[in-house]
Amino acid sequence: MRFAVIGLDHRHIYHMVEGLLAAGAACVGYDPATSDARVLAGFEERFPALTKVTERRRLIEDPTVDVVVCAAIPRDRAAIAVEAMRHGKDVMVDKPGVTTIAQLVEVEACVAETGRIFSICFSERFIVPATLVAEKLIGDGTIGRVIQTIGMGPHRLNRQIRPDWFFDTTAYGGILADIASHQIDQFLHFTGSRDAQIIASSVGHFGDGEYPGFQDFGDILLRSEGASGYIRVDWFTADGLSNWGDGRLFILGTEGTIELRKYVDLAGRPGTDHVFVVDRQGTRYIEAHREPLVYFDRFLTDVRDRTETAMRQDHVFAVCRLALQAQADASYLTGSARPGHPESS
Repeated sequence: MRFAVIGLDHRHIYHMVEGLLAAGAACVGYDPATSDARVLAGFEERFPALTKVTERRRLIEDPTVDVVVCAAIPRDRAAIAVEAMRHGKDVMVDKPGVTTIAQLVEVEACVAETGRIFSICFSERFIVPATLVAEKLIGDGTIGRVIQTIGMGPHRLNRQIRPDWFFDTTAYGGILADIASHQIDQFLHFTGSRDAQIIASSVGHFGDGEYPGFQDFGDILLRSEGASGYIRVDWFTADGLSNWGDGRLFILGTEGTIELRKYVDLAGRPGTDHVFVVDRQGTRYIEAHREPLVYFDRFLTDVRDRTETAMRQDHVFAVCRLALQAQADASYLTGSARPGHPESS
């Protein structure tokens, strides 16, 4: 398998390329165009052997390229994906894959027309070993039928390393379309739901006045036919935490619970990927960081065999649609500045 890299605007491109290389794919080259020279510098430091191709069209039109991988400015990802798919490539993009309903409609139409794969690398599930352990526990019936998830996605702002587009709602899509797509993905996946309804959503700006239009808090209440979920995302992780955010997932089953402390254990255990289980047998802790990741291998299998082992295509579109709906319908919390909505169509 051969892939090309187009869109070096977000650091998530690092783990996407690392994952594909580790799965055995070969990178034929990367387009160095970027909105953030620090991202490009980090990329070239990590992957010094990869070939720089300054003419993006060469990568798009190269018939030997199977996959285009992209972490461009969010508002640009859909257009890059559509162009790549129309040139016979499958696509892996960083989240959010789309920032407007119009983009989603165009991407869905392109997938239907071309038969190509449009995959979003939901890193908070796909590159977190703890989520794979939770998936196995649920599959084994350890906690019975899953009836609720509570997903928390706190982040450190790290303002000094953020490019200007990071604070532009029309560029990143809004906090629910962006960050909360992770938690929507996890809700649908762990509850076995193919779709859901947004019951309520809200956003707000509670930080300082430097970027009054920046959404730094958001939450969602959603429900499927057999389960309910709550999501909270924010940019208020304090500098004192040893990691960029205490990402947590609570999974309620009819016969037990699972809690994931994905990135840090405040109780003092070192490292990442902490899993806490309560079931009929008692309580236990699982150190999950050695669980092998499977998304990138499965994605390449899907590219080769035209299957859906990594993620169903309708799941990708359901996550996008729900995130955009939650963003478009969000109320503004009392006491926060009212930033403008991004275009929703």
